[in-house]
Amino acid sequence: MDNIIISTLAAFLAAILAGPLFIPLLRKFKFGQSIREEGPKSHLIKAGTPTMGGVIFIISTLIVTAIVVRNPRDEAMIALYALLAFGIIGSMDDVLKILRKKNLGLRAYQKMILLLAVSGFFGYYAANNPSIGTSVIIPFAGIAFDLGIWFIPFIIFYFVSVTNAVNLTDGLDGLAATVTLVVMGFFTVVSFAMGHYTLAIFCGVVAGSLLGFLKFNAYPAQVFMGDTGSLALGGAVAAAAMILKLPLIILIVGAIYVLEAVSVVLQVSSFKLTKKRIFKMAPIHHHFELSGWHETKVVSMFGIATAVLCLIALLAV
Repeated sequence: MDNIIISTLAAFLAAILAGPLFIPLLRKFKFGQSIREEGPKSHLIKAGTPTMGGVIFIISTLIVTAIVVRNPRDEAMIALYALLAFGIIGSMDDVLKILRKKNLGLRAYQKMILLLAVSGFFGYYAANNPSIGTSVIIPFAGIAFDLGIWFIPFIIFYFVSVTNAVNLTDGLDGLAATVTLVVMGFFTVVSFAMGHYTLAIFCGVVAGSLLGFLKFNAYPAQVFMGDTGSLALGGAVAAAAMILKLPLIILIVGAIYVLEAVSVVLQVSSFKLTKKRIFKMAPIHHHFELSGWHETKVVSMFGIATAVLCLIALLAV
């Protein structure tokens, strides 16, 4: 437990120190955010805010985890590799957006191919790792169900879904960081309770890094995490749950992610079929924003909802 607390605090301090180093560099190289023209008009003022700030918590997590967990094959390192791999995909997307000076990075098919490839790797690894295997635990029931040959396709779908959902959640100052901070706090507790001590350290380190990052990302944001950060966080969350054999728990603790993704699917489907919109704007955090909620209220309510759902999920594992 002491190692978890010390590592979490170290990651927090590392992120606090990294912010003043990286944010000026991002400004210097004009790594500014392009704002979607179809987004809320109130967000246009944010154009030019440095993006790719996810490197702050990614590097903090990398340094602290590598120092504390020295075995490259340890499960905590596998989760770290997921954070890095999906973060690289996100950075490719961000760099292209910056070079093109518009909110268009990787083509949809290019991004999907990369996500599928990396997801397939982690699915294959898990299926052939005796400590993980092809079973998943059903929440509340406490039953481990063996997916057999369907495990790898399931994990591929799972990783792609989680990373995209976290990416969609990153639409307001501090929203994705706040929600994921709570989620990783949950996985820290569960990992420790289930005897996955090094994974608990990793999850605590990510949570600590995000807490430090929020100093710069909370409203009004000095820096955005970009796809670099959101895809990295999606990879970390998905990997932690996979290692614990709890991918289905994401439906509970990550309900905000699910809600964000489902709102987009419903909005697009409804408009294509009926030419009518269900929400004022999707993802759903924009619906609340256009309904009169200040973005700080949306972030606070989504964060509180996630905390309550994590408490409920503790009863499910």
